[in-house]
Amino acid sequence: MAVEPPALATVRRILLVTLILGVAGNAVELLLLGHFEDWAQRVPLVLSAVLLVALIWLGATRGPLPMRALQGVLVLSAMSGGLGVLLHYRGSMEFELEMYPSLAGFELFREAMTGATPALAPGTMLLFALIGLAYTYRHPRLQAAEVETPVISRASRPDTIRVKERES
Repeated sequence: MAVEPPALATVRRILLVTLILGVAGNAVELLLLGHFEDWAQRVPLVLSAVLLVALIWLGATRGPLPMRALQGVLVLSAMSGGLGVLLHYRGSMEFELEMYPSLAGFELFREAMTGATPALAPGTMLLFALIGLAYTYRHPRLQAAEVETPVISRASRPDTIRVKERES
């Protein structure tokens, strides 16, 4: 595994601790708020649980596979954050229109954004994803996997397989 400068290793540790505390804290808050009435509300809870499992796997196992799995869950978290903002906004907008049918334009937007349903709250899933992806960016585990993975190619004869080293 490649060795990285101590300052970069420290920044990675800070990002990792921030991610773990943020995801765990957000999951606890969602549970306390009863954010599990329907399937859409369960998505951030399930993703938070899967993220924590991926982080435990990452800490318990060496190699690139747990890191790639974490990256995949982080991408799903980012997507859920964007979708969650949209769903929260739409729900808040519908509520405001029921209360005040004459609202329109910027006034409706402002009321929907500052209403009872926090429209930007799901953005925390996107924030966690960005923190996690920053942690995994050019991580030594991934770099070592790219260098050490052999490439299998067909030789001139179709019944023969030759293994050659990957070129950088």
